[in-house]
Amino acid sequence: MNTISGCFGIIPARYESSRFPGKPLADICGKPMFWHVWNKASKCPEMAQVVLATDSSIIMDAAEKLGVPAIMTADTHTSGTDRVLEAARKLNIPKDSVVVNIQGDEPCLAPEMLSELVSPFTDKNVRVTTLASPISAKEALSPDRVKVALAKDNRALYFSRSPIPFSHDGKGEYLLHIGLYGFRMEALETFASLPGSPLEQRERLEQLRLLDNGISIHVTVTGHSCHGVDRPEDLDTAIKILEREQI
Repeated sequence: MNTISGCFGIIPARYESSRFPGKPLADICGKPMFWHVWNKASKCPEMAQVVLATDSSIIMDAAEKLGVPAIMTADTHTSGTDRVLEAARKLNIPKDSVVVNIQGDEPCLAPEMLSELVSPFTDKNVRVTTLASPISAKEALSPDRVKVALAKDNRALYFSRSPIPFSHDGKGEYLLHIGLYGFRMEALETFASLPGSPLEQRERLEQLRLLDNGISIHVTVTGHSCHGVDRPEDLDTAIKILEREQI
């Protein structure tokens, strides 16, 4: 077993969003959403550094005023992973270090989740990690809830918007995929260099590009929950959770 040589958290924060324009700047308890994500991620002891990666001068200015480290990236990226890679290259992150893609719409993120995410990297053979948490059969029916099926060694066998694995008797556990990723820098660069795969395009899940090309994803099952902000109406839930934490 090896120790982790270094972990760098990068939060992609795109201004444009079809469902929620300007989402990273949404006010939550007096601070923009991106600040809450950065604040939570910075409390993870494994993170050597946490930075914001944005394509917006408005977000960049807001980050500077709040003392949040930020990097300006191109506005042509088609995915948050591509934005993370550009930022990682600008930071000159070593190839054996771990880059963590932290979703910018998770203001209620528990720092412990990031510790769980990077823990498998003590094994030098692990190249990519992510998280999952148990959900009910009813929740698994929603195509917005991405499910993952695991092998015995916790490698991802498949991700799908359909309920997987199928259950003949209606019993069994479903695992919700949580969209946090850890990459060794070399694996992140490899991922970005690969063409989109048929499975990825069919499910609209970019992580399938890795499985399609024989790159394993190690999944840690967490007891923590995510409360992402996809739409404006999700803000109320995030505000209530953070208000309770401040009591």
